[in-house]
Amino acid sequence: MKIRKRTARERHKREPRRDGKSSYSFVARSWLVVACIAGAAGGLMWRAVDLQLREHDFLTEQGDARFQRVVDVSASRGMITDRHGEPLAVSTPVDSVWVNPKELALASDQIPRLATALKRDKNELTRRITSNLEREFLYVARHLQPAEAAKIKALGIPGVNLLREYRRYYPAGEVAGHLLGFTSVDDEGQEGLELAFDHWLAGEAGQKRIIQDRHGNTVQNVEELRPKRAGRDLQLSIDLRIQYLAYRELKAAIQAQRAKSGSVVVLDVTTGEVLAMVNQPTYNPNDRRQIQAQAYRNRAVTDILEPGSSIKPFVVAAALASGKYGEHSTVDTTPFRVGVKYIEDKHNLGTIDLETVLAKSSNVGMSKIALSLEPEVIYDTLTRLGFGQVTTSGYPGESAGVLTHYSHWRPIGIVTMSYGYGLSVTPLQLAHAYATIGAGGVSRPISFLRVDEPPAGEQALDPHVARTLVSLLRGVVSKNGTGVQASIPGYTVAGKTGTAWKSNAGGYATDRYQAVFGGVAPASNPRLAAIVMIDEPSAGKYYGGDVAAPVFSGVVGGALRLLAVAPDATIVPASEDGVAQQVALR
Repeated sequence: MKIRKRTARERHKREPRRDGKSSYSFVARSWLVVACIAGAAGGLMWRAVDLQLREHDFLTEQGDARFQRVVDVSASRGMITDRHGEPLAVSTPVDSVWVNPKELALASDQIPRLATALKRDKNELTRRITSNLEREFLYVARHLQPAEAAKIKALGIPGVNLLREYRRYYPAGEVAGHLLGFTSVDDEGQEGLELAFDHWLAGEAGQKRIIQDRHGNTVQNVEELRPKRAGRDLQLSIDLRIQYLAYRELKAAIQAQRAKSGSVVVLDVTTGEVLAMVNQPTYNPNDRRQIQAQAYRNRAVTDILEPGSSIKPFVVAAALASGKYGEHSTVDTTPFRVGVKYIEDKHNLGTIDLETVLAKSSNVGMSKIALSLEPEVIYDTLTRLGFGQVTTSGYPGESAGVLTHYSHWRPIGIVTMSYGYGLSVTPLQLAHAYATIGAGGVSRPISFLRVDEPPAGEQALDPHVARTLVSLLRGVVSKNGTGVQASIPGYTVAGKTGTAWKSNAGGYATDRYQAVFGGVAPASNPRLAAIVMIDEPSAGKYYGGDVAAPVFSGVVGGALRLLAVAPDATIVPASEDGVAQQVALR
């Protein structure tokens, strides 16, 4: 067996040096390692103490800022109902999609997926997100159905979140569109009664503190900071049955007469409540594409018109109030001249009584009556009846009409005003005036809210004057009057037709008309007052008695039956001329 000799290197490694320096070096290195470990441990302990004590509040705040949020809790808007509790406007829950642009930008490859789900252009959505990187909240879609929004959330795209909101829905659609108005995308009233009663209907959003994970999902509800308060419900005076009836009759008339527009207002004489208010053309507030200024204007309240002969009863009321005229007074209707204007009727009626003046709508008779009165008497009567001022309805944008002070009147102005030119009214004002005479001269406040106890009102006309005027107006709807088509089977009607040329820049357009009928029923004890206005009928007929009166008959007749108002007349079989007559019940 051969024995290998160790090399010098091996001997050096295995044999300790005999000078003692090796042992010292080993101990020194050991203590150095221990010192380093102890120093590191001490540093960690100090940092831990520092973080727990001195910087605890700062770190807690930073952590909360990243994972704790204060979020709004949406509150629903109050419901609007008609007088019987039928819903007219309700708020339904929907979800809106919002993103954190900073977080979503880090996953920019997911933006096309989000755009596809939202049915949006991916380039437009990308630009919108990347141009708002300084924000932490950005809407990308509003008011989606919860099921549709859940599908978007299920995509799992970072930075995409849902927010529960409420959207306004109008069950009656365009039938009550002009009356109710609409809300903004943030559920705030913008027009109509939604705006007028926004303070009542609007809810108050609550707030709560939550903890979210890094994906924006709620992990825990920490605390409620402010409870939400739902909006209060609103019950209107509107009777949805009568509203539908008025809508149907007016729409049919506008189509049949090929008219530009029209309005119907129905009031409860005993309470001053608005039972129906419709306009044509209309719009559907559920379709935001239809919400345009020219479409949603409530013409019955905001638009003014020269009333034509429908103003004549109120000038006669001034005559009766003056004491110069009575129920059986007569007027010579021979044509005459005022200044350069020659006043005449279609036929010379001779000397006639007040009932015939109204029934035949004599301009000559009205002119002579008006000229025989003190201007102040006419002005006082008209202002007491509400002309030249807004009603008490509180409807947004209501017009006051135009009634100049009597100190500015001249004879020719008095003459033309007596048959409906030179002053302007709204359909609501005109309906209120007819309701006042139907209520025995008591002017009650106009109300869009249900009234349980009739208000006292203000005595605008002497009761005897009001009763006499209603009696005179019954002749207008008789077979000899201009308003025979306003008659209602089973009920007596008192009213007045009106036909007026429309004004233009150079005076009056003799080929453009506004047809009006206003009245009350039943005449023996008025319950309803209504105004029908048809603007620019172009199918051949244009007189108020031919165009507006039939609408009055259909709307008011149907409403009286819906309200179970007892008939006050019997229907007599048709006479030889084919016209059915009515005899008042005694």
